[in-house]
Amino acid sequence: MIFYFSGTGNTKWAASKLAAATREDLISIAPYMRADDSSHNLAEPFILKENERLGFVFPVHGWRVPKLVREFICKMKILREPSDASAENKAKADDCLKNRPFTYCVCTAGDNIGLTIENLNEVISLNPSLQALGITEVSSSYSLIMPESYIGLPFMDVDPKEREIRKKENAAQELAVVCEEIFDCKEGINRLVKGPIPWFFTKVVGGFFENVLITDKRFHVEKDRCVKCGICANVCPVGDIKGGHGEYPVWLHHKDCLTCFTCYHHCPHHAIEFGNQTQKKGQYYFR
Repeated sequence: MIFYFSGTGNTKWAASKLAAATREDLISIAPYMRADDSSHNLAEPFILKENERLGFVFPVHGWRVPKLVREFICKMKILREPSDASAENKAKADDCLKNRPFTYCVCTAGDNIGLTIENLNEVISLNPSLQALGITEVSSSYSLIMPESYIGLPFMDVDPKEREIRKKENAAQELAVVCEEIFDCKEGINRLVKGPIPWFFTKVVGGFFENVLITDKRFHVEKDRCVKCGICANVCPVGDIKGGHGEYPVWLHHKDCLTCFTCYHHCPHHAIEFGNQTQKKGQYYFR
């Protein structure tokens, strides 16, 4: 079972490869966190099959686990499928520390990830249903360097095309190895690019990102370029945009915006801006 969140597609690509390699279900987190989606009920427990792996795949936001993913992990309920094993094996299964599901994380980032995995483990340890399965942290963790998509600061832009291609090629090679190790349930592997002074970027800079830079208030549409197609509203993972079908997009300010820039990157006419920070900058989504 693989839970994933993706904005511009880097993480969806990685999660899809993992699902194909492990032959396990791929579940998008975003629909379960949308107030306007009644078809995905987070109150219903997920059922983990016997010997099934548990994966979390997401992009790094501000050197942290995205807020939406953290909230999902805190609220999710997960149970193990009843086993038909012998009485002896059932007795052994009572020892969660020896029989806990193999749990892993693959996160994507344009560069380094700081203490993202430590941040993830803190959240995992707070979930009672995960604790009941003996899961208090991930068994193995990986970071993949993928093309850059965060463009919300003056010195940040998408990668040049040559670097984008190189990152994708390297990530594909690395992910092939990751898939093999996860298929074999290899524990204790932490192949991560944490970068310099990771605590500073996760704790201090990450706090600034969450408290100041994660907002939809700076988004606006350039009406002379907008064709009211509604693509931005359709791709927003949290349903924070209303528009299309003849109407200009409007941000709803319901405080769920992740500032993932999915709307910006998918606009075919480059009609969405974030304050003055995105003017004359590039666009990127995985394809």
